[in-house]
Amino acid sequence: MPDFSFILLPVADPIASAAFYERLLGRPPVEAAPTFAMLPLREGVMLGLWQRDGVLPTPGAAPGGSEVAFIAADVDATHAEWLAKGTTILQAPTDMDFGRTFTAADPDGHRLRVFKPGG
Repeated sequence: MPDFSFILLPVADPIASAAFYERLLGRPPVEAAPTFAMLPLREGVMLGLWQRDGVLPTPGAAPGGSEVAFIAADVDATHAEWLAKGTTILQAPTDMDFGRTFTAADPDGHRLRVFKPGG
């Protein structure tokens, strides 16, 4: 079976998206070019940002549409930190059946869910 290695998101501007994620996550890109950028999420897992009009096969017409989830020890503190960095918040911190969560958006409309598992 193949090993999982990274998530690819189609984006309008890989360099701008890489700057957004670097500011949000505090991790600089390990690769950055006009059509592709890559940032480490954790050991062995990368986030690839691929210029949308170069992706083959062509992704659907609507931008965004993907959701990347992050576990946080303190959802409310992470929400406050991301809000202070100017991140677009789609859902304020709330308790759901899987735990405490909030949802933000990157510049291309991809959803970023932060949560702490629990009931």
